[in-house]
Amino acid sequence: MRAHQIMTRPVITVTPETTVLEAANTMLQKHVSGLPVVDASGKLVGIVSEGDFIRRGEIGTQRKRGRFLKFILGPGAAATDFIQAHGSKVAEIMTQQPVTVTEDTPLEDIVQRMENNNVKRLPVMRGEKIVGIVSRANLLQAVASLARQVSDPTADDDHIRNRIIDALEKNDWCPFGLTVIVRDGIVHLSGVITEERSRQAAVVAAENITGVKKVHDHLCWVDTMSGMYLNSPEDEDMAKAS
Repeated sequence: MRAHQIMTRPVITVTPETTVLEAANTMLQKHVSGLPVVDASGKLVGIVSEGDFIRRGEIGTQRKRGRFLKFILGPGAAATDFIQAHGSKVAEIMTQQPVTVTEDTPLEDIVQRMENNNVKRLPVMRGEKIVGIVSRANLLQAVASLARQVSDPTADDDHIRNRIIDALEKNDWCPFGLTVIVRDGIVHLSGVITEERSRQAAVVAAENITGVKKVHDHLCWVDTMSGMYLNSPEDEDMAKAS
């Protein structure tokens, strides 16, 4: 399998000028752990993740180094620590020049890059344009949904997947962080919804695509105010049965 067969799209992004508070709220509301950062032309310039919010002055967790270590590292390290703890814009805390993959990158290479670079997500690029994102969660979904089957998705499966995504993306109720995996006409929908009626709409839209044999619902409901979330009824039933 390759990146385009499991990646999440559409991609939720922020700009370098987005405030740290806005980025944090977006991550909570959309139930994502990282956000690509794009400039005014749409070019990828960085990525901001949960790890960038750990050492923050607002919560008293800024890095505190001993005198000896400060002396060894020099004033530059202290300046960097201060920016990370007190920077107000995404540009000031993001990881620059993030590791990326293309749509055709095999999953084996994706895992290798994640491990080598100690990252949890990789933007998927088409030239300089970001078209998706692959995270550890996407890999987990692929394993959970497809591990029992041997063959790779066919060209028909890829066409079905693209038609489902196109059908969902044009609607206001499209799940956030949508992931669609198809094998032998069997569809697995994953993502986040904030309105239960969106679940049925997404399933119906997928069922209406020619070639779809069955749709499995893995959509997670999230309350945007409290952050509370519930797994899909199908996943809850599977958990109880296991």
